[in-house]
Amino acid sequence: MSRQGVSLLDALELACALIARRSVTPEDGGCQKLLAERLARSGFACEEVVCNDVRNLWARRGTARPLLCFAGHTDVVPPGPLDQWHSDPFLPTERDGKLFGRGAADMKSSIACFVVAAEAFVAERPQHAGSIALLLTSDEEGPSVDGTVRVVERLKQRGEKIDYCVVGEPSSASALGDVIRNGRRGSLSGRLTVRGVQGHVAYPELVRNPIHAVAPALAELAAEKWDDGDEYFPPTTWQVSNLHAGTGATNIVPGSLAMDFNFRFAAASDERELRERLEGILRKYGLDWSIEWRVSGRPFLTRPGELVEAVKAAIRRVTGREAVLSTGGGTSDARFIVEICKQIVEIGPVNASIHKLDEHIELESLRQLPQIYLETLRGLIR
Repeated sequence: MSRQGVSLLDALELACALIARRSVTPEDGGCQKLLAERLARSGFACEEVVCNDVRNLWARRGTARPLLCFAGHTDVVPPGPLDQWHSDPFLPTERDGKLFGRGAADMKSSIACFVVAAEAFVAERPQHAGSIALLLTSDEEGPSVDGTVRVVERLKQRGEKIDYCVVGEPSSASALGDVIRNGRRGSLSGRLTVRGVQGHVAYPELVRNPIHAVAPALAELAAEKWDDGDEYFPPTTWQVSNLHAGTGATNIVPGSLAMDFNFRFAAASDERELRERLEGILRKYGLDWSIEWRVSGRPFLTRPGELVEAVKAAIRRVTGREAVLSTGGGTSDARFIVEICKQIVEIGPVNASIHKLDEHIELESLRQLPQIYLETLRGLIR
């Protein structure tokens, strides 16, 4: 059996082709069509899943288990002020040992590395056991309502399960492979409305100021210790993201206040308990209030096992680094995939430039990352 690597040129050419497509969420810009045509040549059965304006792709080679799935998104965030980029964000540019462009780190380069790794593995083991799949969406950077979650629903209906999933999110902190995300905190958001009585600021006896009323409760909520976290998760945090009140005039007490907040919660707390504790604090202060709650993700964890060990071994073999496990950071589409897969990790480029001007990936990472994915395939699909 021939064991070959993946060349930098393979991954670089495909990454550039993807970056050049203007796929600002929820647009796909033709990325998935390009990838489907390429994967089909390696024997993948490609299924397009379109929901409203969102394009999704499920590509699978083989029918047996275990099934290893690479997951990612072809959409990117808007580039921001174009005149502040040093090169066109949709014109992939090599400079100072890096590849610049929107999506270079988050996460078109990872997708390119998935694909060239899968192609190399299939060429090496055309009669491989098990199955390989790619799950791609154009709705990860947006509201995430018609993307990966819709593909997962379809797979659940058909009884398809994924044994191992590698998400290409930019997980690395300072060097490729130094961090593997093996779980994520849950995300619980709320919009609090506090009602008062509007009126002239010169007649405080005739008004009820919702800003003044909520201030003591807000101070207590900000100081509250929600839990201690655990072995894998940091403590739960609570943050206010927006607070709106007033008419714009300086002599009017507002009649209501709206406040957006978010819990990033560890497995040590559940969403019902957090809701009850927060509402209990509000009740102490005699407010006239209501809350709209929304859960955008629940905490999940992949404990050390086959997938974690295979990815750590691949990183060690390719880079010489000993990866550490982390559950920090924001949410990802892994929160949907966990419904049909119990072993999920995120491994991808350094995340320092994501969503920023001059987003980039090190060219050395483009050489090593497909090799990490290839070694992971070799370790799990015999």
